[in-house]
Amino acid sequence: IICQMPYRLFCLLMAAVGIQAQQTPSINDTQIINLTPGLATQCGFSFKFDPMGNAMFFASLQNCFSQNMDDKMFSLVMQFRLPGNHMTEDPVYRVGKTCSYTPWTSREILCDRNYMEASEQSIQAVASGYKMTAVVFSPSKNVMNVDEVQRKGYAIANTPTRLVLRSPHNAEETYLQNVAGVPMRVLSTSTFFEQKWLVTRVDATAVCPTPEVITWYMPKHIDPLFSSDAFTMLEVYMGIDAKRLDTEEMAARNYSVLVTEAHIIVEIPVGAVGGYFKSHIQDDQYFVTYTIEPMLELLWIEEVAHENTSYKVLFPITTPPMARPPQVRNYTVPEQAVFVLELGTFNLDVELLNITFPTMVLTVAECNARGFNVQEQRSPDNTLKTFRMEVPFSDPVVFKERRAEQGVTTFTLQLIYGLVIFPEYAPFSHSAVVDAVLLDIVPPSVTGNCDQENFHITVDYRNQEPFFVVLVGKRLLNHEFAQQYLTEGDTDFTITLPFSSPDAVFESVHSSSVRSRLDVALLNPYNNMTIKYFSLACSFLKTLTECFSNGTMTALAVKVESAPGLNPGQLTLSDPACGPTYSDDRFAYFHFTVNSCGTTRKFINNVMLYENKISLPDELEVKLNATTLKVSCYYVGNITRTLAFLTRPRDNELFAETGTGRLMVRMRLAQDASYNTFHQEEDYPVVRYLRQPLHFEVELTTSSDPKVALVLDHCWATLNEDRDSRPRWNLIINGCENPEDPYRVVFHPVEADARVHFPPHVKRFEAYMFSIAEDAVEPSGQVFVHCDVVICDASSPTGGPCSGQCVNQDNLKRGRSCFMLFRPWQTITELIGSSVDKLNVPSCLF
Repeated sequence: IICQMPYRLFCLLMAAVGIQAQQTPSINDTQIINLTPGLATQCGFSFKFDPMGNAMFFASLQNCFSQNMDDKMFSLVMQFRLPGNHMTEDPVYRVGKTCSYTPWTSREILCDRNYMEASEQSIQAVASGYKMTAVVFSPSKNVMNVDEVQRKGYAIANTPTRLVLRSPHNAEETYLQNVAGVPMRVLSTSTFFEQKWLVTRVDATAVCPTPEVITWYMPKHIDPLFSSDAFTMLEVYMGIDAKRLDTEEMAARNYSVLVTEAHIIVEIPVGAVGGYFKSHIQDDQYFVTYTIEPMLELLWIEEVAHENTSYKVLFPITTPPMARPPQVRNYTVPEQAVFVLELGTFNLDVELLNITFPTMVLTVAECNARGFNVQEQRSPDNTLKTFRMEVPFSDPVVFKERRAEQGVTTFTLQLIYGLVIFPEYAPFSHSAVVDAVLLDIVPPSVTGNCDQENFHITVDYRNQEPFFVVLVGKRLLNHEFAQQYLTEGDTDFTITLPFSSPDAVFESVHSSSVRSRLDVALLNPYNNMTIKYFSLACSFLKTLTECFSNGTMTALAVKVESAPGLNPGQLTLSDPACGPTYSDDRFAYFHFTVNSCGTTRKFINNVMLYENKISLPDELEVKLNATTLKVSCYYVGNITRTLAFLTRPRDNELFAETGTGRLMVRMRLAQDASYNTFHQEEDYPVVRYLRQPLHFEVELTTSSDPKVALVLDHCWATLNEDRDSRPRWNLIINGCENPEDPYRVVFHPVEADARVHFPPHVKRFEAYMFSIAEDAVEPSGQVFVHCDVVICDASSPTGGPCSGQCVNQDNLKRGRSCFMLFRPWQTITELIGSSVDKLNVPSCLF
C-alpha cells in the first residue's frame, strides 16, 4: 500500500498474487456498497493496470467514504473480492490506509482519469449554522438543489473547513474551452449557503486537460537500415490510409509533422478527418475509441554509399477506450405539461431499441404510436447522434404527486433507455429520473388602456398571493419603482406610467402623434420563466413642430425602436453647424429662426412656407440607414394685427413734486433667494421645473429721489406677448397675492446694501413655477408674466396702492413691465409626458 500525498490521493496497490492485506473470513453483504464505474466517478475513485498486470486503485482523500478528522487525517477501508478458480467462493480482502495532509491551500484542483475535483476553503460557509441550499452552474445559469446535483452524477459536500465539488469529465454542465491552444474541460459553480437572515456564496471551478491529440514518434535514424551515420533526409511525407496528403490537406485536417534531430513526430487530433470513432461497452458503461491509419514516407541518401532509400510505414492507431457517459438533458417547460428529454451523445453505430417505464416496455415504434415523438437527431457534421423524446404529463407512465400545502404538483418520469451497438449487437442501458414541478395557481390576467398621457396596466392575481416578479420594459418592478407608479387593490395592482418613460419604446412618429409601446412580463422568480406576457401600444396626440409669430421655429426628433443605433445628439438641421439645442439618448430638440440654419423660403399664393430638415451627417445616415425628417412653417402674408388700449380717468392727482426726466422700471429674475446675482441676457432661456421657486425683482432705475416708492399693483401670466390675451392667471391682485392661487406669491423685504441704495425703489416677490392649461386640457409651452406698477410719493401716501404693498386701493400712476417665461421644451413636455413636477421650464427676459 502506497500513500502519495502530493496528489491528495490514496493509492492502494493490489497485485494479483501476494497481496499484503488482511483476508476477511466473512462479510455481511448488507454492509457492502458495490463500487460501480458511475459511483466511482462520482465519489472520487479510479483504477488502472500496470504492465505487470497489477491493479492500481486510487482514491481522493475527500472521497465519499473517507473518514475525515478535522481535514487533517483521512482514513479509508475497502474490501476487494478477487476472482479465483471458480471452484470455491471468491476470497475477500480488507485493505485500509490512513494519511495526513496539511496545510491546505485556499483552492486545490484534482484532475484524475475519470473525474475532476475542486476543493475550496469555506470556513464561514460550513460554520455558524449555514445550510447548503443551491448550486448555480455557469455559464448555463442552471440552478439545482443539493439532491438534484447528486442525482445528476456530481458530488458536493462540506468538510470541516472546505467545500468539495466533484464531476465526471463529460458531465452535462462541463464545457470545453481553448486555453493557450490547449483544449480544457471546465466546470464552474457557485454554491449558496443560507442562515436565517444571511446568505453567503462559495465559488468553485475545476479545469482539466482532455486527451485530444495522438502523437506518433518515429526515429529519424533507423540504425538497422543505415551503414553509417552520414545521411541526408530528402523527403518526408505524411498520408492516411496509404494515400499521401499535400500541405493544404494536412493544414485543413490539423495534422502536423515535425522533424527533430532524433525523431519525426506526427500529431493527429483525436476525431480528425480520416479516422473514425467506435462505440464499446464495459460493465454497462459507454466508451468510445478512435482509430486512424497514418502513413509516413521517407526518402534519404547515405553520403558514403550514395544510395537512396525510400521508406514507407502504415501504422494503424487506436486510442484507449474513453468514457463518454451519456447524459439526459431536460428541456421541459412545466407550464407546457410535456416532458422534453434528450439522451446523448452517441456515435452513429448506436441505436435506441426500447424504453422501459415502471409499468411497461415500449419499442421506439410503440412510443411514437403512443404520442411520445421519439426522434433521432444528427449533429451538423453527421458524426454524432442524440435521441429526443416528448412525454405528456397526462400519460399513465408519468407519476403525479400533489402537495396541497405547497400549492404544487410534482410530475415524475422514470425510464430506462435500451440501446445496442452495431454490428456486434452489444446491448447496454441508461436510466434516468426526471421531475417537473407545476404551480397549482390560476395564472394572473393582465389588461391595459391608455389616456392622453399614460399607460395603465392592471395585473389581477385572482385571490392568490402574487408568486411572480414583474418586468416593466427591461426594468424589474422594485420597491422604489412601485412607490412611484403602482397602485394596489385587494387582488390586483395597476401600473400607471407616462408614455414617454424610458421603460416604454417609441414605435413610430407622425406629424401630430407618437405611437408608444409598453411591454410587461410576469416572471417565475425561481427560474425566470415567463408566466405572462402583455404588450400595450397606443397613439398619443402631440405636436412635434411649432411656429411662432416672432419668426422662430421649434422641432423635436424622437428616436424610435427601429433605429437602436441612433444618437440624437448627432442630428443637425440643413446647416450642419446647427445641432440640437438639447438632446439625450431619446430626443433632439431644435430651436431656430426662419432665416437661419439653412431654412428655405418659398411663396405659395398668399402664404410664406419655411422648410428645413433634420438628418444625420451623410456617412452616419448611410451606416444607420436613417431617414430625413422635414419640418415646415406657414405664415399668411396679409394678416393685420390689432392693438387695443384702455384709458380711464384718475380719481385724484399725484402728490409727487413736479419734475422733468423719465423713470424706468426693470424686472429681473434672480438666481436664488439671496437676490445677489441675476440671470443675464445670454442666459435665456433659463430652465426651471414646475413648483420650483422663481425670485423676481422689480426695480425703479435712474432715480435717486428717496421720496419716490415703487408698489406692485397687478401681476399676471398669459400664453403670449399680448397682456390682454386669454387665458390668464393672476399672481398679484390690487397689490396682494391671489387668494385662489394654491401656491401664493411671497413678498420679500428689501434692505439697503451696497447695490440697493433706496429700498423703496425695489420690490421682490417669490412665485412658484407653473403652467397654464389651454382649454383646461394640456399645459401650454410658453408663459409671459406682466406687472402693473405704481410710482408713489413715499413721504405723503394718499391711500390706495400708495399706502403700501398689499393694500386694496386704486393705484395712482401706473407703469408697465413684462417678464416672459418661455418654455422651449414645450413640445418635449407634450411629447414625453413628464410628470408634473419634472417639467423643464426655461425663463427669458424681453
